[in-house]
Amino acid sequence: MSVQRLTTTANITHAFWPILYLVWEDQILTQAEHQAISNFLSKQNWISVDERNYILGKLDPTAPPSPAEMRKWKQAIVEAAKDSATLTEASIQLAKGDETIKDNRLAQLQVGLPQLETALGIIGKEAIYNFKLGHSTLTQQYDTTDNFDIAKLTELLDGDQADTINKVKSLLSEPEFEYIDPSNIEEYREQVLRWCHTLADNGLGNAAFPKEFGGGGDMKGYFAIMETLSYHDLSLVIKFGVQFGLWGMSVHSLGTERHHRKYLQDIGTLQLPGCFAMTETGHGSNVKGIETTATYNHAEKTFTIHTPNENARKEYIGNAAVHGEAATVFAKLVINGHDYGVNAFVVPLRNKAKELLPGITIKDCGRKMGLNGVDNGVIYFDNVVIPKENMLDRFASVNEAGEFESPIGSDNRRFFTMLGTLVGGRIGIPRSALAASKSGLAIAIRYGNQRKQFGPEGSVEVPILNYRMHQRRLMPLLAKSYAMHFALQYLTQRFLDRKEEEMQEIEALAAGLKAYTTWHTTATLQECREACGGKGYLSENRIDALKNDTDVYTTFEGDNTVLTQLVAKSRLAEFKKSFSGMNLIGGISYLAGQARTSITEKNPLIKRRTDDEHLLDPQFQLNALRYREEEILSSAGRRIKRLVDEGMDSFDAVNVAQHHLVNVGLAYIERIVLEQFIQQVERTTDEGCRNTLKKLCDLYALITIEQNQGWYLEEDYMDGVKTKAIRKLVNQLCWDIRQDAVLLVNAFNIPGSCLAAPIAFL
Repeated sequence: MSVQRLTTTANITHAFWPILYLVWEDQILTQAEHQAISNFLSKQNWISVDERNYILGKLDPTAPPSPAEMRKWKQAIVEAAKDSATLTEASIQLAKGDETIKDNRLAQLQVGLPQLETALGIIGKEAIYNFKLGHSTLTQQYDTTDNFDIAKLTELLDGDQADTINKVKSLLSEPEFEYIDPSNIEEYREQVLRWCHTLADNGLGNAAFPKEFGGGGDMKGYFAIMETLSYHDLSLVIKFGVQFGLWGMSVHSLGTERHHRKYLQDIGTLQLPGCFAMTETGHGSNVKGIETTATYNHAEKTFTIHTPNENARKEYIGNAAVHGEAATVFAKLVINGHDYGVNAFVVPLRNKAKELLPGITIKDCGRKMGLNGVDNGVIYFDNVVIPKENMLDRFASVNEAGEFESPIGSDNRRFFTMLGTLVGGRIGIPRSALAASKSGLAIAIRYGNQRKQFGPEGSVEVPILNYRMHQRRLMPLLAKSYAMHFALQYLTQRFLDRKEEEMQEIEALAAGLKAYTTWHTTATLQECREACGGKGYLSENRIDALKNDTDVYTTFEGDNTVLTQLVAKSRLAEFKKSFSGMNLIGGISYLAGQARTSITEKNPLIKRRTDDEHLLDPQFQLNALRYREEEILSSAGRRIKRLVDEGMDSFDAVNVAQHHLVNVGLAYIERIVLEQFIQQVERTTDEGCRNTLKKLCDLYALITIEQNQGWYLEEDYMDGVKTKAIRKLVNQLCWDIRQDAVLLVNAFNIPGSCLAAPIAFL
C-alpha cells in the first residue's frame, strides 16, 4: 500500500514540476509565490494530503531544490513540451505518466493549473517556449529580402553625376588613398595635402572653374565630387573645399576677368594654395561686423590691410597654419576715413619657400576635436600693403580718382549679393555631412544584421537588427537620410538654375538645409555609435572619426541656430510682403483660405481618422506639415507685431521670439524635404525602387509628425487616438523597412576601402 501511494504521489506531483521550476529558476522564491501556490493547494480537495505536503515541501526556502533536481525537472519538462502548445499541456503530459491517475483528476488539473499560472503571473502560451529547444520565432525569422534592384537604386541616387561619382570612387580605392594614423598631426596634414594634389592632377580641383581658365565649367560636378570624397577622409574634404571651393570660388565669384586669368589656373592645379579669411574672433557669424580694415592709399594706389585689435584677427582659417600662400581677406573698405562696408581682397601670405611675408603673423590653432588633417590658423595683418588690383571688384571698386563705385546702390543689397555668391558652401557642407551619415548607417546596419545577441530560451541568438527597438533607432535615420538626399539634389539644381529674383529664397533654403542636415548627421552618428556597442567605440570602425570630424559642421558655414533664424526671418519677410501687397479683397481671400484649411483639417472625422489608407496618403502627410509651417509662421508674425505694437524695440521683439523663429525655420525645411521626397517617389519608374522609396517616405513623414505630436494635439489638429495610430504605424514601417535596410545602405555604393570598418564586413 505504501509503495502504491509513493508512486501515485511522485507522479501526480510531476504535473507541478513546470510551476516549481519556473518559481525556483532565479533561485529566489518570493513570499507572494509561496502564498499563491499554498492558497491554490488548499482549495484543491482532489489532491491528497501526501501530495500536497510533497509539493509544499518543495517550497521550503531553507531547502531549495538541488541543481541535480532542477536539471531532472527541466529534462522531463523539455520532453513533455515537444508536442505541447501551453505550459498546462506539458504539465498534463507529465501527469499522464501514472496510469493510476483517474480521468477526473486530469480534468481537475486541466482547469486548476491555468488558474495557478495566472495567480503567479505566468503566461502559459509564452512560458512553454522556455522549454522548446531550437524552436523558431518571428523575431528570429525576419531577414533581408530582395525587394528591389540595388543597381537601379544606385543609378537613381547618382543621377546624371554617375560618371563623376564613379571616377572619384575609383581614385579613392587606389592604394595611395589608404588611411594613415591621424595622431601625428604633421604627417597627417602632409598626407591630406598629397591627396589634394592627386585630385588636382586628375582634373577634379578645377571642376567648377570656367573652361577658359583651365576648369571644367561643371559646378554640379564639383558638388558631386565633394559629396563622394566625404565617404573617405573628411579632413581631405575640408582641405579640398577650402582650396578649390572657398578660395578658388571666392576669386571666381567676387573677382573679374583679370583675377580669373591671374589666379584660377594656379588655384585649380594647387600651384597656389590659399585660404578664405572671413571669420574673426569677435565676429564669427556676424560678417557685417568684422573689424579688419582695408584702407585705400591714394598716392600709391594701394590698400593697407590691418588688424586693429585682438578680436579682429582672422581665426580658424583653413590652410593658413602651414600651406596657404594667399588668402581672400574680407575687410572693411575705408576711403578718406569713410567706411564703405565689407569687401574682399587677395592678400599674399607666404612666398614659395613657405616663409611668411612682412606684416603677416600666423599662429597654428593646434589640435582640434576632429579634422586634424586641416591646418587651421589665426592670421594677423600689421599694415600689409597690397596693390589696388588685388581688390575683388565684381560688385564694388575704387576708380582711378580714388572714389568708391558699385553697380549696386544699396549697401545692404550689395553686401548680401556678395555673400549670396558664396552660398555654394552651404550646399557642399550638408552634402558632405549627409555622406558621413550614410557611412555611419552603412556600418551600423550591416553590423546589426550580423551581430547576434540574446534569443528564445534554448534556441539560437537573434540578429540585433531584428529587435524592434534597434529598428526604431536606425530606420527613421535611414529614411531621413534618403529624404535629405533628394532635398539636397533639389537645392543644388535650384542654385544652378538660379535667377536673381529667387536668390533670397535659395539662400534661405541653403541655410535651412545646411542646419537641418548637419544636425541630422550629429544625431545619426551618435545613434550609430551606440547601436554598435563597444565595437562602435573602436577607432578601427571609423564612427569615432566620422563623429569627431563632422561635429564642427554644425558651426562652420554658419552656426545652425543662427542659420535657422535667418530662414525664419526670410519667411517672415515673404509673409509681410504678401500682406503689404494685398488689397482688401486679397486679404479677405487669404483669410478665407486659412479658414477653409482649418475647417477641412480640423474636421472631427479627419482628426480621429486612423486607417492606414489615410495615414499613408501623401496628401494627408503634406497637408499636416504645411499646416504646421503656415500656422507657426503666422503666429510668429503676430507675436512679433504685437510686441512691437506694445512699444518693444524690434530687436528685442525678435530676441524674445527666438525659439519661435527656430521652429518657423524647421517647419519650413521639414515641409520642403517631404515635398521633394514625395515628388521623387512619384517620378520613380522602377516598381521595386518606387515601392521601397514610398515606405521610406512614409516613415520620414510620420516620424516628423510624431516628433511634433504635442504641437498637433495642442492645436487640436489631431486627437490622441490618431497620434497613437501614427506611432503604431511608425513601428510597423520600421519593421517592414528592416528587410530592405542592408540593401538600402548598399545602394549608397560606398567603396569598401572608404568604410574600412571591420564590423561592416562581418
